[in-house]
Amino acid sequence: MAPRIEMTRARVAIGGLVLAAIIVIAFWVLRSGETPKPTPATDAAQTAPQNSVDLSDSQLSSVKVAAVEERDFPIEKQAVGSIDFNEDMSVQVFTPYQGRIIALFAEVGNDVKKGQTLFTIDSADLLQAESTLIAAAGVLDLDNKNLARLQDLYTTQAVSQRDLEQAVSDQQTAQGNLAAASDAVKIFGKSDADLDKIVSTRTADPTLVVPNPIDGRVTARSGAPGLFVQPGNTPAPFTVADINTMWMLANVTESDSPAFKVGQQVKVHVDAFPGHTYEGTVTTVGSTVDPSTRRVLVRSQIKDPQHELRSGMFANFVIDVGAPVRSPAIPADGIVREGDGTMTAWVTADRRRFTQRVVKTAKERDGYWQILDGVQAGELVATEGALFLSNALAIASH
Repeated sequence: MAPRIEMTRARVAIGGLVLAAIIVIAFWVLRSGETPKPTPATDAAQTAPQNSVDLSDSQLSSVKVAAVEERDFPIEKQAVGSIDFNEDMSVQVFTPYQGRIIALFAEVGNDVKKGQTLFTIDSADLLQAESTLIAAAGVLDLDNKNLARLQDLYTTQAVSQRDLEQAVSDQQTAQGNLAAASDAVKIFGKSDADLDKIVSTRTADPTLVVPNPIDGRVTARSGAPGLFVQPGNTPAPFTVADINTMWMLANVTESDSPAFKVGQQVKVHVDAFPGHTYEGTVTTVGSTVDPSTRRVLVRSQIKDPQHELRSGMFANFVIDVGAPVRSPAIPADGIVREGDGTMTAWVTADRRRFTQRVVKTAKERDGYWQILDGVQAGELVATEGALFLSNALAIASH
């Protein structure tokens, strides 16, 4: 009996330990499944949208808020081109008569005035004309003296009237020859003072002066001392261009070409003068498409009163091709480009809670982004501090 009693007691003891273990396990299971009551802060986090940020009073100073306004955005086409001289105002300066160049008085890049001497040549034609002038002046002087003598003799009936009339005719012919010879020399650019000097000194000067025909800048020089030149033979000794206006040449895509019209206003920017805008007008739209590039030539005349532009400069230009479109606009500081490339703005109703919203932008102009979708005119948005709000959202998300 004693062994059975001991065995029973042992079983009871083991059963008690097992029951105690079960109670303990049940207690910890129940305890671990207990749900805590939410704190006020937790409730606020659950009710606020995930893409919203609530700012404290101290943080509000970092953000400026204004209503979305509408602005006019022009319909524009942009392209690239290059600056060139205005060939309509560019002159090739040839010698009017053949001869050898004696000296040149301008270099490429020099600004020259109308009438300024560009080069001189030794002209056989000028020498011949001046020699004829000297001879005509001599004949006229002789005929004048002969006429005066015959007039004195005629008063004493020493000569006949016929002789006197012949002397008058010869003197008049000599005057005509002198006038013709003077005009022939004036064609070479000689003044009346030059003619008087030639006649008085009886010296012919074969130096022909070739003046500059327009105010402008020397853009090319091919002449050299001793070079024999003839009228119209290329290349011209000098090329001078009026640089108050320049050309801007661009090749636009075939698909864009219908938007360009003669007379449209052009705004040009060059890398050499950042921030400066040059204005002009479209003067030519090509009538053919380049078969290899599928592009069309568009030429514009650009105003350059300060003479800053240089031929060959790379240029960016914008042309208004339609009436302006009125759209909602947000200042550039109110738009954030996110890491995935989307553009976002921050909208608020109470100026304290800001909600991030994806917007569709078109173009930026005068510090404002044109908004096509995402916000409406009149909504309150952050116009400054949008990046601060995006950073605050990113920190809160982590």
